Amino acid sequence: FLIMTGFVLFSAAFLFHLVTLPVEFNASNRAISNLKRTNLLTDQEIKGAKKVLKAAAFTYVATTLVALANMLRILLLAGLGDD
Repeated sequence: FLIMTGFVLFSAAFLFHLVTLPVEFNASNRAISNLKRTNLLTDQEIKGAKKVLKAAAFTYVATTLVALANMLRILLLAGLGDD
C-alpha cells in the first residue's frame, strides 16, 4: 500500500513538473521580449539575461527528470518487494 501511494504521489509530481515546463520556457521568452521592448537593458545585458533565464528554465527540466527518476525508483522497489 505504501509503495503504491508513493508511486501515485511521485507520478503526480512528475506530471506537475511536466506541465510546468512549457509555461516556464514561455515566461522566459516573454520576459526577454518585455526587456527588449522597454529598453531597460543594453544589447549586451540582454544576452546575459537570456543566459540567466535559460539556466533558470533548465532547473525545471532537472526537477522533472528527478521526479521521473524517483517514480522509476519506486517502481523498482515495488518489483523487488514481490520476491
